[in-house]
Amino acid sequence: MTFDDPLDAERSLPARGCACGGHATQADHDRAVAASGDERLARIVQSAVVRALFPEERSRRAFLRAVGASTALAVIAQAFPLGMATEVFAQAAAPEKKDLKVGFIPITCATPIIMAHPMGFYSKHGLNVEVVKTAGWAVIRDKTLNKEYDAAHMLSPMPLAITLGAGSNPIPYTMPAVENINGQAITLAVKHKDKRDPKRWKGFKFAVPFDYSMHNYLLRYYVAEHGIDPDTDIQIRAIPPPEMVANLRADNIDGFLAPDPVNQRAVYDGVGFIHVLSKEIWDRHPCCAFAASKAFVTQMPNTYAALLKSIIDATAFASKPENRKQIAEAIAPANYLNQPVTVVEQVLTGTFADGLGNVRTVPDRIDFDPFPWHSFAVWIMTQMKRWGQIKGDVDYAKIAREVYLATDTARLMTEVGLTPPAATSKSFVVMGKTFDPAKPEDYVRSFAIKRAA
Repeated sequence: MTFDDPLDAERSLPARGCACGGHATQADHDRAVAASGDERLARIVQSAVVRALFPEERSRRAFLRAVGASTALAVIAQAFPLGMATEVFAQAAAPEKKDLKVGFIPITCATPIIMAHPMGFYSKHGLNVEVVKTAGWAVIRDKTLNKEYDAAHMLSPMPLAITLGAGSNPIPYTMPAVENINGQAITLAVKHKDKRDPKRWKGFKFAVPFDYSMHNYLLRYYVAEHGIDPDTDIQIRAIPPPEMVANLRADNIDGFLAPDPVNQRAVYDGVGFIHVLSKEIWDRHPCCAFAASKAFVTQMPNTYAALLKSIIDATAFASKPENRKQIAEAIAPANYLNQPVTVVEQVLTGTFADGLGNVRTVPDRIDFDPFPWHSFAVWIMTQMKRWGQIKGDVDYAKIAREVYLATDTARLMTEVGLTPPAATSKSFVVMGKTFDPAKPEDYVRSFAIKRAA
């Protein structure tokens, strides 16, 4: 170990047989996770003490070379109780509550929340988290509001809707991290292979997961840009993602804009084809999110920080393409996604059959980036305003800051080795149209098709 910088002493293990691929057995993995947390904390304290005693790097290195790291530790320990300091530091940062319940919908958008359980990211940060498969978004919302869940996988518009009181009583809610970007598609029934032009979709029945969802807003945006009024020319109904393929097979709907692996499962079962990926509508759009009540964030700050760091840590792992097949195997089982590994792997790797006889390669069909841009929130609220879900004056920037906790995310991203952006807002392009987050009302007024105010 190089005592001058203890964190540099960590070594990666050769891939073997546990969930993370780094240990011979899962039991070894669990023991190592617990031990590594204690050892890392001790090394952080040791490093801090040495740097305090020898602020200048030259003198610090000279001392360590002269006496050696082990002797240095022994000498310093006689004058400074390192063990006690480590214990105090650990207690100060200890989660107020370690046993947590986090709800999720069985879709690949929840990948970081789900994989953090079997792959040890929660336990790494001192938490015992039960991830609970949940039937639909309204149930997720109600269980979190009733405090049956400590936090949850939510659609990125939901914390905004809850805070604004759209569809429920207004309750301050937060979205500390985006779960995934992209990761959706418009899928049509196989009988519509000759109707690729949206102008021919009048009378179609579509499904989306929830009224307050990126899926609803992107579907509305897409058809409206093709001259189809989503309120009068087609029908849009909310159907839980696990039920969408069955409804397509039963001819109850003509298509859906859904999260994966729903789209890929429709192709796998031979009942649908992928018309367009959502990234082709808006590349790197937000999809799902990790969300918690403001009360949870403020009343249990250490628990919140540990939980968010677990999610961000898992997100960093999921963002690397070389880890995707391993993740697919971890989250495909029945207690998580309940999907064939092949289906999940096609989504996560981006090499997939589209149901039209093609095998496509789109590495970022789904991607993972936790940063909750304030401009994402502003865009979502413009669409809520456009389609009549919210009315009156909206302080877009203020609500975005209060709900999308970019500052917290940036700090914890740095702690797990990610580089957060310097700003919290940016412009982007949706179907060729540039969105300026500083002019939301101008954006709302610019659309020819919208619900009357």
